[in-house]
Amino acid sequence: MIDSEGFRANVGIILTNDDGQVFWCRRLGADAWQFPQGGIKKDESSEDAMYRELKEETGLDAEHVQIIGSTDDWLRYWLPKRFIRHNTHPLCIGQKQIWYLLKLMVDESCVDLSHSPKPEFDIWKWVDFWHPVEEVVAFKRNVYEEALKQFAPFIFPGFGNIQNR
Repeated sequence: MIDSEGFRANVGIILTNDDGQVFWCRRLGADAWQFPQGGIKKDESSEDAMYRELKEETGLDAEHVQIIGSTDDWLRYWLPKRFIRHNTHPLCIGQKQIWYLLKLMVDESCVDLSHSPKPEFDIWKWVDFWHPVEEVVAFKRNVYEEALKQFAPFIFPGFGNIQNR
């Protein structure tokens, strides 16, 4: 779904473990790492889209995770001009995302990146909570930082009293 401003509705998923690390995935056939994410279909809630994308991209079901929180509002990023498909209508200039913070409630052996017929990722690992901000592609960096800042108080009690990470 692309809105009237050209942003595709999307969900982002930050999965965490008991150690406060986050689930970090490498895109299949590329040296690009990111959090699981995906589009929201027409007449689908953001939560339903999140569970669908979680299953498609990680093989995890709703009972494998607990929702800890979600972002207050849409977080937006603009696509670099080279990624905009000018021959499509409606034109998509970026993504607007609702992010979810999930806690893995089962053993990590339940993760199955090959669950989908078209896997998006080939490797995953646990990384430091703030690591993705440094490694994600530049045009997504501000959204990742904002989502992590909103979720930091759930992982690091007292974070709201700190000005910067």
